[in-house]
Amino acid sequence: MSARQLEMNVTEAIAQALKEEGVEYVFGFPSNPLFDTGAAEDAGLRTIITRQERTAVHMADAIGRLTSGDDVVAFACQHGPGTENSIGAVAQAYGESAPLVAIPAGYDRAKTDVDPKFNSLVSYQSVSKTCEQLTDPDAVGETFRRAFTAARNDRPRPAVVEVPKDVFWEDAPEDFEYIPSSANRAGVDPDAVPAVADALVDAENPVIFAGQGVHYAEGWDELKELAETLEAPVATSLNGKSAFPESHPLSLGAGSKSEPGQLAHFLDECDVLFGVGCSFTETAYGITVPEGKTVIHSTLDPTDIDKDVDSELALVGDAQIVLDAVGDAVESRVDDDRGRFDDVADEIAAVKGDWLDEWEGKLTSDETPINPYRVIHEITNVVDPAETIITADAGNPRDFLAPFYETDEPLSYIGWGKTTQLGYGLGLALGAKVRFPEKLCINIMGDGAIGMTGLDFETAAREDAPILTIHLNNYEMASYDTPFSGDFADVGEALGGYGERVEDPEEVAPALERAIEKTEEGTPALLEFITSKETELSRPDLD
Repeated sequence: MSARQLEMNVTEAIAQALKEEGVEYVFGFPSNPLFDTGAAEDAGLRTIITRQERTAVHMADAIGRLTSGDDVVAFACQHGPGTENSIGAVAQAYGESAPLVAIPAGYDRAKTDVDPKFNSLVSYQSVSKTCEQLTDPDAVGETFRRAFTAARNDRPRPAVVEVPKDVFWEDAPEDFEYIPSSANRAGVDPDAVPAVADALVDAENPVIFAGQGVHYAEGWDELKELAETLEAPVATSLNGKSAFPESHPLSLGAGSKSEPGQLAHFLDECDVLFGVGCSFTETAYGITVPEGKTVIHSTLDPTDIDKDVDSELALVGDAQIVLDAVGDAVESRVDDDRGRFDDVADEIAAVKGDWLDEWEGKLTSDETPINPYRVIHEITNVVDPAETIITADAGNPRDFLAPFYETDEPLSYIGWGKTTQLGYGLGLALGAKVRFPEKLCINIMGDGAIGMTGLDFETAAREDAPILTIHLNNYEMASYDTPFSGDFADVGEALGGYGERVEDPEEVAPALERAIEKTEEGTPALLEFITSKETELSRPDLD
């Protein structure tokens, strides 16, 4: 053992623990000793400093979700103002079940509870899975092991370890050696599976609804096999979008505030709804379960069962394990061909075709200012979804994109829907590009969002993360009639990237191609599309 290990302080011990846990990145904002002393970099971790704490947490959030929770990364910030600035982003990660470990500094132990100092230990508790204060240098190992165990097991969510300023400089235990946590999966009660299989096989019009838990469990193949065996259509939550290939004949698309016409149609027609890897949380950004349906609910978190939606049958466990068990049970109960695949697929195609026909005018509009649906339509034509990771900010950007952008590649769409923090998408795209530099990473922002976090576009240039930011500029925040202004293409140039303002609808596709080429050359690009004040959303009513 080296002399450095024998004389390690708490800061160095934390960095070593992160390394042993497989952490590759520490995102954040100074001043935190992990950054200031170089301890994180000395341990072989890449440190990435953003212009504000919120974006740093969003970057960590993205990596946890895009790697099925396997890569749990860290966020660090200073005491007081740093923790105050970051709490909203930690709350966002909590709401979206994103795994990360936050390491905020705290005030010295003697001042922790002295009013009016911001006590992050107390304040983070309602928006984290676990929240501890490290006050004993001898407890570094066990404290961080608990944090990583919480973040990556069961329902993934942020775990917080607050480290008082004075503790960072204390001596770590002699011969400090960190034993990393393990990742475990929860099985399903085999006695509960037959009743679920019977209900699905006996159903006349079953629908499967897949949530983000399918991504975390990497249950994509099992979901597809069950759908094809059962010959049942599949919808996803916005968080679960891309868990089922959206070009598949049985795909209904993703449920959200704005959604494809075929999804509402089949929810209305179904008699059994099987939700897997989802919470069925009632939210403005998810599906509304129609009354009179038999609901089967499978989730990793038993507290979700009957929380918002009553279920007749329930399965608790990892989504892949559940889908595998249910798939085997269904397969043993049906013939190779149930004889309804073509009828179901034809009905989906017909309803989808009618819905798209209704939207054709907006999607291909030549009007000026540019209709934002024209921008979305051209994105779908220009980019390769298999080589792209895309996300959109709260409000209209999300609602315009979600129904019309289709992707087949798992984890190629970062969706969210439990809360609506403006500016979230920029950090998500940055995190995606850091982790997957070979991918085209796109975020779509409105006027409110770019005002919240837009200056972190500079982080893309400084940290060699050439993302494509698309700003839908209609000079107001959504439909609230709150006027905004600014030339954001110029801002993109000033922050070290490529900027272009587009006002002609015929230039939308060429501008996208130019911007993508810039990102491939290593330069982040910001396209500012001057758009109309579009208010219509695809929200088909149930009969």
